[in-house]
Amino acid sequence: MKNEAKKLFRFLRTKPVPANTNEILALERTKLANERTLLSYIRSSLYLLLGGIGILQLKDFESIQWLGYVALAVCIIFLAVGVFRYVLLSRRLYKWNRILFVDTISENVEKQSSGKEKLQKEEV
Repeated sequence: MKNEAKKLFRFLRTKPVPANTNEILALERTKLANERTLLSYIRSSLYLLLGGIGILQLKDFESIQWLGYVALAVCIIFLAVGVFRYVLLSRRLYKWNRILFVDTISENVEKQSSGKEKLQKEEV
């Protein structure tokens, strides 16, 4: 199987993909999903902000002005929760990303060093 992969990548100018490509791509998808979630929190908080300001501007419905203030408070809470979750998950993903890439790099270094040692032994 490895020989077939080497034949396949012989004519390409790129290096073969690492063994843990699925995990790396899954982390990238999770990063993108995290960004989408943050944007949806921001969008929801903006809707609440606009709704709260709109309710506060209504002169005929002064009895429900408390609802406008609640919407403004929930807007701030939504935004804070969204940013907090984004930062928390970004830090976790950064740690996982480092673990995956360090493992991949160390495996490649070990393979290269063992290959150089074999060449040196063959030359002697």
